[in-house]
Amino acid sequence: MRFRDVVSWTSIISAYGMSGQGCDAVALFSKMLLSGPYPDSIAFVSVLSACGHAGLLDEGRYYFKLMTEQYKMTPRVEHFACLVDLLGRSGRVEEAYSLIRQMPMEPNERVWGSLLGACRVYSNLDIGLLAADRLFQLAPKQSGYYVLLSNIYAKAGRWEDVTTVRSIMKGKGIKKTPGASNTEINDQVYTFLAGDQSHAQSKKIYEELDVLVGKMKEAGYIPETDSALHDVEEEDKEFHLAVHSENQAHFQDC
Repeated sequence: MRFRDVVSWTSIISAYGMSGQGCDAVALFSKMLLSGPYPDSIAFVSVLSACGHAGLLDEGRYYFKLMTEQYKMTPRVEHFACLVDLLGRSGRVEEAYSLIRQMPMEPNERVWGSLLGACRVYSNLDIGLLAADRLFQLAPKQSGYYVLLSNIYAKAGRWEDVTTVRSIMKGKGIKKTPGASNTEINDQVYTFLAGDQSHAQSKKIYEELDVLVGKMKEAGYIPETDSALHDVEEEDKEFHLAVHSENQAHFQDC
């Protein structure tokens, strides 16, 4: 391009960030600053989001500080959401919650959702309950937040609470939408559900999956079954994880 404005720079930075290439996104943002275009608030959202996806905690903190102190921009809720997500992904759950409490505006669903997701990953029940309570007020019909809370209870071995959450969902008529994974081959999109048998090559896909899981275990892989939602035997939990829709989609892609 003969002329590169902040929009074109932001577009490619965002693309790198969404594809997991956070270091490249950060490098491009630095190059943009050196080449002249004045970054706007959306450009900072893009680079902060890229840092979150790549786990670049120090870089994310630096750019948030750069935005507020050097460029004198007032952070919007989108910037706080990115920083909360970055902190949560990095295991700084308490720090993320502290940031939310200091926000000058009301945290939205995305902010609390990022925190709840981090609480599930890092087994923080106390903050997870607070985040879930706010999300149930903001989005009372969103099944995903009930499922995340169930996962947190399951990881803590609190199966009665898991059952209670399920009962609440049933009582409110909230149904969990089955997770699906898509892969595109030769301009055709294939959709998979967990345990799906509808694909013409399902038998071969599961055979290949069994081979891979065996090799993974030989290499020292131990399935993380503590967040499985059902109080069942470990072998059953491993099976549910093994037939996850993403695994099937990857094998179809191969």
